[in-house]
Amino acid sequence: MTQIKLVVFDMAGTTVKDNNEVERCFVEAAHKTNLPFAKEDILAMMGWSKIKVFETLWTKASPESDKNTIKKLANQSFLAFREILENHYRTSPVEPTDGCIEMFDFLHSNHIKIALTTGFYREVTNIILSRLEWDKNLDENYLGKNNSIIDLSISSDEVAHGRPEPDMIKKAMSITGINDPEQVINIGDTPSDLLSGKKAGCIYSLGVCNGTHTREQLQSIPNDGLLNNIGELANYLN
Repeated sequence: MTQIKLVVFDMAGTTVKDNNEVERCFVEAAHKTNLPFAKEDILAMMGWSKIKVFETLWTKASPESDKNTIKKLANQSFLAFREILENHYRTSPVEPTDGCIEMFDFLHSNHIKIALTTGFYREVTNIILSRLEWDKNLDENYLGKNNSIIDLSISSDEVAHGRPEPDMIKKAMSITGINDPEQVINIGDTPSDLLSGKKAGCIYSLGVCNGTHTREQLQSIPNDGLLNNIGELANYLN
């Protein structure tokens, strides 16, 4: 097997515990801004750029509206969502998923870099990194130095297109100096995570089934393996 040099992890639901809190924040913001929605639509878009989620929901709810109106409505919902989400991550417990820290240690011991990507925007990403103390030894560009817990952090508002497009993975590769996607594993808990890894050409685009989506919900999405938990990633590094 080609030597793996980089693993790109999603955050909420993959490396950060998420008991449907983000979905509940979407629901609360939708109610607050009178946005009609179906929970299955929100679930299907988990992992996307959050503003894109609201633009999609408003387009479906108000198909007769023009683009400017949709953008205005989406921004109103997004602002409500931001307040709700940021308050959640500032005040509620924030914990790594089971086996996450052990996997980070395993990767570092094997000289494999760790990049975290997320559908969150930078402010929320930073709140989470700070609460977990994963921001230690990251520079102003969120690039790790010696003894950092992660090697890189990228948020969806730092690329042209969020998931399911591969922009965040490609940016992680560029920053870490990796040209061959077959030296990269992508792992996440949503369909958009899996699709972004496939579009990037990663040697493996893997799903974890103890996050926001079940094995049954992920198995129809193109993937290279569905894991019960993040610890099973070790099976793909031998």
